[in-house]
Amino acid sequence: MDITLKQLRAFVTVANLGQFTLAADKLGSSQSAVSTLVRQLEQNLNLRLFDRHTRLLRLTQAGMDILPIAARTVADIEGMVESSRELNALRRGKVTMAAGTVQAALLLPPLVHGFTRLYPEITVELHDVAEKSVLEQVLNGSVDLGLGTVPEDDAELIGTRLITDEFLVVLHGDDPLVKRPELRWTDLVDCKLIGPQRGNPIRDRLENELVRNGIDLPLDKAMQEVALPLTILGMVEGGLGVAIMTSAVTRLATLMGLVVRTPTEPHITREVSLIQKRARSLSPAARRFRDFLLKSVH
Repeated sequence: MDITLKQLRAFVTVANLGQFTLAADKLGSSQSAVSTLVRQLEQNLNLRLFDRHTRLLRLTQAGMDILPIAARTVADIEGMVESSRELNALRRGKVTMAAGTVQAALLLPPLVHGFTRLYPEITVELHDVAEKSVLEQVLNGSVDLGLGTVPEDDAELIGTRLITDEFLVVLHGDDPLVKRPELRWTDLVDCKLIGPQRGNPIRDRLENELVRNGIDLPLDKAMQEVALPLTILGMVEGGLGVAIMTSAVTRLATLMGLVVRTPTEPHITREVSLIQKRARSLSPAARRFRDFLLKSVH
């Protein structure tokens, strides 16, 4: 059985207008072509859909039973085609994106605003989550895109670099380390450290780079682990210790009256990438949003 959209459309149009001639005019086809399409549909269904007389065309009982199903099928397919045209023309659509709380609060809002001004019919939905949850949401399909760091040799995720973050130290203004002309990572050995929890991609990156550079900073024993960046900054403001964070927090830390210093020997950075699932194709709206972000930041 090889039923086509053309056959169904011809049948529905003839049934509604009651004449092959009128149906042919509406479809922009010839009467013989429309008649052939209806005959092919009858053969495919092994049903007679019309009783044909010299001047009379009437639906059979089978035709009356089939008509609402055929009409709904034609409407559904035509609606799907129109919807795909609208999506490709970016007249509507939705993009979902997960990012760490700092990036979601400070980096992305002006970019989303700029995008939605260009494409007002596209909705961008941001999910502000813990850094490690970004990868999980991209992997399980909860979001189209993520913003974060892709683990090395990850087979399921693709990362395209958006910006580069630098690791830094956030200090209370009264901390003696503020007065040092140069701050080294080894200067933090005896400090009360505050930083992200184990399992956080930022923490993993920091630990790996310290080990690679031969720096023995006992994070597992000395660091108080905190989930949210704002809480970390609040603890520094309250005089509870020294925070190791990334340059994403610089603007917020400065507004809170804290001091930001970048340790030398070495400078440690991490790439912040747009992340997507390798096996998942992006919608036209999500592709356009991804391209807009890359163009706007670079």
